[in-house]
Amino acid sequence: MQDVDEIKLLLDSRIPLLVIETFEEKKALDVLLKVANKHGKDLHRWSVTEGLTRLNFGPQLVPKGSELNEPEEMLRHIKQQQQPAMFALCDIHPFLIDQPQVVRLLKDIALNHFAVPHTLVLLSHQLRLPPELTRYSAAYSLTLPDEDKIMEIIREEAKDWSDRHAGARVKTDNITLKKVVNNLQGMSASDVRRLVRSAIWNDGSLSEDDLPRINKAKFALLDMEGVVSFEQQTEDFSNVGGLVNLKRWLLTRRDAFNDDDSTLDRPKGILLLGVQGGGKSLAAKAVAGLWGLPLMRMDVGALYNKFHGETERNLREALKLADAMSPCVLWLDEIEKGMAQDGNDNGVSQRLLGTLLTWMAERRTRVFIVATSNDISRLPPELIRKGRLDEIFFVDLPEQSVRKDIFAIHLRKRNCIVANFNLDQLADATQGFSGSEIEQAIIAALYSAGAEGKPLVTDILLREIAATSPLSVVMSEQIASLRVWAQDRTIPA
Repeated sequence: MQDVDEIKLLLDSRIPLLVIETFEEKKALDVLLKVANKHGKDLHRWSVTEGLTRLNFGPQLVPKGSELNEPEEMLRHIKQQQQPAMFALCDIHPFLIDQPQVVRLLKDIALNHFAVPHTLVLLSHQLRLPPELTRYSAAYSLTLPDEDKIMEIIREEAKDWSDRHAGARVKTDNITLKKVVNNLQGMSASDVRRLVRSAIWNDGSLSEDDLPRINKAKFALLDMEGVVSFEQQTEDFSNVGGLVNLKRWLLTRRDAFNDDDSTLDRPKGILLLGVQGGGKSLAAKAVAGLWGLPLMRMDVGALYNKFHGETERNLREALKLADAMSPCVLWLDEIEKGMAQDGNDNGVSQRLLGTLLTWMAERRTRVFIVATSNDISRLPPELIRKGRLDEIFFVDLPEQSVRKDIFAIHLRKRNCIVANFNLDQLADATQGFSGSEIEQAIIAALYSAGAEGKPLVTDILLREIAATSPLSVVMSEQIASLRVWAQDRTIPA
């Protein structure tokens, strides 16, 4: 077993303090018991409720009735023991804050390790050691189930459901099953079992409809609400007007990204540059929908924290979550807000950039980046060069034929009969409009039609369009400059 061998190696390296962060306490204790037996050591478990008790065979370290529930008392007792042993200290993390006696006793035991080689395993869901203890410690993460183990869990849960339903079979297919296995990677075995059981017992099947629920539950279990959010509503590309080149590019690379056995290099990501309201955000959502992957949205501007080092930590935690959610699409929304080269933030943006570039270069997980930006001039060249991202697409103002499609999409969404409208006339009237401006014109026209007690017709829409000043007029100089810059430097989306 990999965990047993690796922890045994750490113990052989004479590490006095071992930190294991996990929600699977029982699994961790089972692993430690196997390590102790291989090492020929006694294993004792401590918790504030049950005190100090022995887990493997042999006499208890303390007499019954005096289990040493208090951490300071327990550590003093361990310090006095001359027989080397392993001690699993469960949920000791609250006592490492503002309790200098506890911290000092841990340090005393660590400093005395070469005389009496006790090993203290600090076992908790989350634990941060005080700085004075870190140099005597090592951290270990329990291995997560691979594809074969996840499939084994699915078969076990399917058999259990079948046994309880007169031999009925769980309905699924190989394609969906593979997607379920992919989306459950990065979870502990107990969490995988819980999510699979919930999906199967809901309706006796594993179907495409279960994938969004599994991904949402997985995100909730990872507990990283804040700068990263889980986008449940990923758009189908049928709801996105235009973007023909982007659609073609994504379709030709979908299998290479999703297939572990592909001989092609896995796609890394893209940058979507364009006019505000042109559909960059909608396209980012549609990438996840087209590839059938969960979508994680990182609000880059929300990374910033006034406390030193916390901004970079926020980014590391967000990227760690993306790795755990793999395979997924990571949408870096308005990336220039966090990576701009302004030079007036005491170097925070440079440190953020360094953290992101290191992760992009070293990641082995299937995380596809979709970065969106309104102002590429603020981005550092090392972020957008080839090799970091695969391509830069420019999302321009929609052409006449695309504007017709956008009108049809938004009218259909609002239960209007598209055939009743003159789409050519509407498209001609909205030259220079972005997709979001077309949608807002439809919304405003619906309000006007309702106030007049009339159904929505082309003339009412044309009236609202005439009353609208699009961004291409209000900020014509900036948008013209952006379009000129992008003409020979990007691929039209």
